[in-house]
Amino acid sequence: MSSTYNDVRAAIEGRIATEMAVSPAYPVSYQNAPFTPPNNTPWIAVYLLFGSNNYATLRPPTTGESFNRQTGTLTIDIFTPAGVGAGANYTIVERLKDKFDRAKFSSIIFDPSTGPTIIKPAEQEAFFQTQFSATFDAYLD
Repeated sequence: MSSTYNDVRAAIEGRIATEMAVSPAYPVSYQNAPFTPPNNTPWIAVYLLFGSNNYATLRPPTTGESFNRQTGTLTIDIFTPAGVGAGANYTIVERLKDKFDRAKFSSIIFDPSTGPTIIKPAEQEAFFQTQFSATFDAYLD
């Protein structure tokens, strides 16, 4: 069972890092980490937002069988060079969707995903940008 917010973050980011290291590999930007976007090659940006935290069990913490349900949203922006069509962008989205759509790992359960949604104008001028997101419940002890 995941026991901290950092454990949840590490499990989700680890899954992304592993997938984006597979050929074709793409650079990944994580929250509050140094990153310089590449000039003319695809890359992704990952955002993790935690929401409400509720009791999942009513047992006292001293029993070792007590845990909370933490909600959250994973949002990933996908950037591919502008002017060459949406195909490359949607291929990256499919790779990510396959890793998170209704996935269960490390005491994290993902809902069906949303997107890709086209972001206009793109945050980075020379890129075509879409956004993929998936809400989740993580169970923290």
